[in-house]
Amino acid sequence: MFEGRTIWITGASSGIGAAMARAFGEKGARLILSGRREDALADVASDLRSDQYLLLPFEATDYAMVGDKVAQALAFTGAIDGLVNNAGISQRSLALDTAFAVYQRIVDVDLLAPIALTQAVLPHLIAQERSWIVNISSVAGKVGVPMRTAYCAAKHGLVGYGDALRAECAMHGLHVLTVAPGSVRTNVSRNALSADGTKRGVSDRAIDQGLEPDVVADRILQALEQDEREIVIADGMEAGLPGLRAESPEQAFDLMARLVSEGYAKRMDDQ
Repeated sequence: MFEGRTIWITGASSGIGAAMARAFGEKGARLILSGRREDALADVASDLRSDQYLLLPFEATDYAMVGDKVAQALAFTGAIDGLVNNAGISQRSLALDTAFAVYQRIVDVDLLAPIALTQAVLPHLIAQERSWIVNISSVAGKVGVPMRTAYCAAKHGLVGYGDALRAECAMHGLHVLTVAPGSVRTNVSRNALSADGTKRGVSDRAIDQGLEPDVVADRILQALEQDEREIVIADGMEAGLPGLRAESPEQAFDLMARLVSEGYAKRMDDQ
């Protein structure tokens, strides 16, 4: 299914993106790896079992450059068979304290950037006999989680965009997979924005005890092979939250409110 196909991964320099590059590479895919730092992308590429890759660094929110980057991507093999929208940034701050600029930055990176790239790549994906898009959302894209109002807004938006796109493009052979990971052992918390827009700089206990990125990547490839359209990849309470939100929203709302009233924000600040 993946051998010889060209797959473009954003946010490929670390975490889930790097793990997906390794997983697709082991399946014989030809890879386009994007992120902000070429040196970090090169480190990921050095671990691949194949030399069939293109490093295509760029800032995801530089929308004026998207057309040029798509042209460069197409020049690599002449086609794009799959797009993984993985680049993103999280948040750790209460809404009451959070500057509006933080909302603008997170929505730009986590929602508008993947939409901009998808819209530019879409005609080329549809030109293929079978193609796919993977949108990396989050459990926080299915449930409103405290201290992540901007992140939740963007990730919920990505779920909605993917649902509508799936409906419109299924008849063209385009498969859209939405992925909602819970805590994964990455730098997502260290890189998360604080209330004033600065990097948080420390990790969460839940993240440090989370799933390994390679486990997440393997599950995503399995979902693509089985034509699944939405998956949650999480353990413990996180695994049940999307279902609880769908089946008993009042219970989910009360649970999240109780977390805050019992000192969730302070515990996060103390980590």
